Amino acid sequence: MSTAVQPSPPARSGGAAAIGLALTIALSVVAPIVTYNTLVDDHGWSEASALLVSGAWPVLDSAIMVAWRRKLDEFAIVTLVFLAITAAVSLIGANSTRALLVKDSAVTGLFGLLCLATLLAPRPLMFYFGRKFGTDGTPAGVAYYNGLWQYEGFRSAQRRMTLVWGVVYLIEAAVRVALSYVLDTDTMVTVSPILIYGTLGGLALWTIRFVKRTKAEGEKRAAAAAASAAAAQAGGSAA
Repeated sequence: MSTAVQPSPPARSGGAAAIGLALTIALSVVAPIVTYNTLVDDHGWSEASALLVSGAWPVLDSAIMVAWRRKLDEFAIVTLVFLAITAAVSLIGANSTRALLVKDSAVTGLFGLLCLATLLAPRPLMFYFGRKFGTDGTPAGVAYYNGLWQYEGFRSAQRRMTLVWGVVYLIEAAVRVALSYVLDTDTMVTVSPILIYGTLGGLALWTIRFVKRTKAEGEKRAAAAAASAAAAQAGGSAA
């Protein structure tokens, strides 16, 4: 097990990240709510039809993100798979309001299961998410991130993050399914994206803090090991 201090990841463009976040909020949160309310209140559409149409906005958001990155890596493949799942669930439940409300829960629940399943794989899912969002995407950045796998602390942290994301998303999916049977459609149209992105935001914040804490602990252990090695060398020289 190496005790070398892990280098910092390459810097990323803050402007590109801000644009991506704004686009996601506009297409996945604001647009579905506005579309649903407009179709139901102003045009007399049925709740199921309005939900089906408004659900196209998050799919568009994901498709734009895949096209923007212009690279079919592991992250893009996962995104495409869930785009297909979302579309299939939407079509299956096209005539059921409750099925359309539950479809997002089915997708996030499947994501949670996928996280837990990849704990049995050589590298867990959060490793690939970290590589996508923690580097600049260049060959040098990808090589840097892949090289971190040699550190036991890094491997342990990736598995722990994957476990937490998987469990939390399973809980989030279960809560939204339960709420879809308790709350009316108008309320769920507003509550659902808040739960989705509130959960995502909470997990992102926890992940950032966890990574910083883990890195600091690793650097502390490396410094202690280096000091111990230096002391042992000095003692040997004196003898």
